[in-house]
Amino acid sequence: MILLKLYRIVGSILSPAGKNAKLSILIYHRVLSEQDPLYSYEVTKESFNVQMSQLKAVFNVLPLAEAIERLKNGTLPARAACITFDDGYADNATTALPILQRHGLKATFFIAIGYLNGGRMFNDTVTEAIRCSSASSLDLTFMGLGSFELSSREARVRAINTILPAIKYLPVGEREALAEKIAGLATSQALPDNLMMTTAQLRSLHQAGMEIGGHTVRHPILSGLDTESARQEIIGCKRILEEQLGAPVSLFAYPNGKPGRDYLAEHVRIVGESGFSAAVTTRAGCTVDSGDMMQLPRYTPWQSDIKYFIPGLLRNLRRTAE
Repeated sequence: MILLKLYRIVGSILSPAGKNAKLSILIYHRVLSEQDPLYSYEVTKESFNVQMSQLKAVFNVLPLAEAIERLKNGTLPARAACITFDDGYADNATTALPILQRHGLKATFFIAIGYLNGGRMFNDTVTEAIRCSSASSLDLTFMGLGSFELSSREARVRAINTILPAIKYLPVGEREALAEKIAGLATSQALPDNLMMTTAQLRSLHQAGMEIGGHTVRHPILSGLDTESARQEIIGCKRILEEQLGAPVSLFAYPNGKPGRDYLAEHVRIVGESGFSAAVTTRAGCTVDSGDMMQLPRYTPWQSDIKYFIPGLLRNLRRTAE
């Protein structure tokens, strides 16, 4: 308790209320029921619960849309923070939502709408296939990647961490087809089709008072698309989400989210022209009132040890962007 009070004092110095306020935006993807050796970087329900307890104790947690408006008009409280999730995983609704509700917190969920109701993102296709594989090795010499040993957990993680970066920046159709081909080489078992939300789960988040934002249709790397294809990905996710929810969708998250690499200035312009009022990136840092509301930085709490969670957020307050 004394340590949390100290953290609040430090946080108020680094992020005071009013015109000099700073906004911290946390980014998550999944909240797992238990630790998964192939997704060791994702939080579990136990660690997420502790993080949310500490976050509430130290920071003033606001819905993202409200925080952005208060930042712009100079009424943001000290130590302001927001919680966001990317992609649209089912455990956001089944595991994260009850924890958020327990702590009385609101979050924003950015949805890649094309994977609802049984879809599976390319990274999960590769990961789940390698998980299911009964083979001792996986030969991907046709891709120029050589052969991967699969005889241990560590070897499977190495394979996943090599394969995913090698296909991430391919055109989205080619990327998904190649992921399926790799999966077919790794295993003949059926892969899970319940990793992403259903429409009913999406609506349950909205009905619970959570914010829903756009994250494109199929999560492409926007910088690899022609202008019209990028426009359709951005506009399409907004239109479909608004149809499903019967409510406006004003927030957007760039897939992968690194400025200048994953999206370009023209995509920022398209997002604004499409009716989004703000957009988030994966650039590290916090936002000040002079920041670009169409390129808001966020912070990912990667630390596995909870004692570094709040100190990491406080360090992040010392940088406005990277």
